[in-house]
Amino acid sequence: MLEFLPQDIRDGLDAARKREAKRKSRLRVQVGEAVFPVLRFWHDGFVLDGDLTPHLRGLVDVYDGANHVFQCLIVASTLENGDLVCEFKRSTAVTDKAPLDFWRDENAPVAYLPRA
Repeated sequence: MLEFLPQDIRDGLDAARKREAKRKSRLRVQVGEAVFPVLRFWHDGFVLDGDLTPHLRGLVDVYDGANHVFQCLIVASTLENGDLVCEFKRSTAVTDKAPLDFWRDENAPVAYLPRA
């Protein structure tokens, strides 16, 4: 249906769609000092604005507001209809503590009392 509209109206609608997606999204990708808003995110990829973002490849950090959520390894990025579609190989959740290398019993005592 959009193919019947003039090109300048289609461009305006596309710009409004991108502006609304940027405003709604809290997710952002950080590469070094550069920060790019995420328009859409799914289990093995995300979409960035192709006009503002260079082709990305490698390890990037994904933030939700101020919270560091993921580290993603981007293996492919393609430009489709003005959007940069990035596919990642792995997405690792960021935690505030190191992973355990042993099994912790959930019924184990929290602390031992000294002898009195």
